[in-house]
Amino acid sequence: MSKRDYYEVLGVSKDASKEEIKKAYRKLARKYHPDVSQEDNAADKFKEVKEAYEVLSNAQKRQQYDQFGHAGTQQGAGQGGFGGFEDFGDFGDIFDMFFGGGGRRRRDPNAPRQGQDLQYTMEIEFEEAIFGKETTIEIPKEENCDTCDGSGAKPGTSVHTCQHCHGTGQLNVEQNTPFGRVVNRRVCHHCQGSGKQVEEKCHTCGGDGKVKKRKKIDIRIPAGVDDGQQIRVTGQGGPGVNGGPAGDLFVVIRVKRHEFFERDGDDILCEMPITFTQAALGDEIEVPTVHGRVKLKVPAGTQTGTHFRLKGKGAPNVHGHGQGDQHILIKVVVPKNLNERQKELLREFHELSGDQSLDEQQDNLFQRMKRAFKG
Repeated sequence: MSKRDYYEVLGVSKDASKEEIKKAYRKLARKYHPDVSQEDNAADKFKEVKEAYEVLSNAQKRQQYDQFGHAGTQQGAGQGGFGGFEDFGDFGDIFDMFFGGGGRRRRDPNAPRQGQDLQYTMEIEFEEAIFGKETTIEIPKEENCDTCDGSGAKPGTSVHTCQHCHGTGQLNVEQNTPFGRVVNRRVCHHCQGSGKQVEEKCHTCGGDGKVKKRKKIDIRIPAGVDDGQQIRVTGQGGPGVNGGPAGDLFVVIRVKRHEFFERDGDDILCEMPITFTQAALGDEIEVPTVHGRVKLKVPAGTQTGTHFRLKGKGAPNVHGHGQGDQHILIKVVVPKNLNERQKELLREFHELSGDQSLDEQQDNLFQRMKRAFKG
C-alpha cells in the first residue's frame, strides 16, 4: 500500500513553518497515542504521524522529500549513490559483514529498558494556577500483569530460553546479494525478540505480561504554573522492560480563561471601568485582585488608557523567583442615555469651561501638522 503524503498526514500546508509542523504533530500524537486513544488502528496512525514528523522536522530530510517524494527519504536517494539496498536488508548488516561487526552495536533484547513516557492534559481554573493545588487524576496505563508477575506464563508453568534464537532474540538470515552471500540479523519471530518462550500463556494477559488498568495518581500543581507548562511525575509512566525502570508521566496544564483577569507571565492584567465624574474629579475605588479587593486612588483628570500598578498582586513565580504585579487599565465610560436635566447640566458645564484645555490641545495638534507638511 502506498504511503500517504507526509503533509497530508500532519494536516499542514507544504510551506508550513517548523513550529506549525511541531504543533500539528503534538496534537495528533496525543490523539492517537496507543496508551490513551480509543481510535481504531491508533497504533498504526501514531506510527504514521511519527514517521511524517521525523522527516518534515528535519530540514535536510524535508528538502529531500520535497524533491523526490517518499523515495527521497531512503538511503542514498538523490545523491547519485549506490541505492537499492532496501532489498538486501539493513545496510548495517552488510557493514558488519565486511568490517567484522564493529560498525554498530546491537541492542541486547534481554537488557533492562526504561518504560514509555506518558502524557496527560489537565484543565484547571485561573485561580488554581495562581495558588496551586493538590488533586488526584485517573489515567489508563499498562502495568505488569499481577497473575504472572509480568512473565506472560501461566502460573505453575515455566519460561524457557527460545530454542530458535538461543536467547539472543535474533536470527541470522542468509541472502544472495551483488556482494555475495550476506548474513543479516533479524528479530526472532518465534519469541518477538524477547529470547524467551512460555509453555502456556497466562490467561489474564494472553502472554503479553502486561495489562491495561486505570490508575489513580496524586498530583501537586505548584503555585504560579502557567498555561502549556508540564509537570513531571517520575516513575508513573509505562512499566519497564526486563526489570528496567518505569517511564515518567508528563502532565500538561491548560488554564481556563478568566472572566476579567488576563495573565502575562507572572503579571496579571485587569481593565477597570470608571465614570466620567470619577475621572474628572478623582476618586478612591475598589479594585478586584486574585488576592482580594484593594483600594486604588484615581487622581482627578485621569484619562482612558491610564495604567496603574499594584505591586506584588500578581502571580507567584513557579520557580520561586518573587511575585508578579497587577496592572490596572482605566476605561472611562461615557454615559449613553442622558435625561434632559443631565444634558442641560452638561451644556452649562461646556459653556462655563469652554473646553479650553481641549481647544488648546487641538490647536497645538494642528500647528504641529502644519509645520510637518511645510517642512
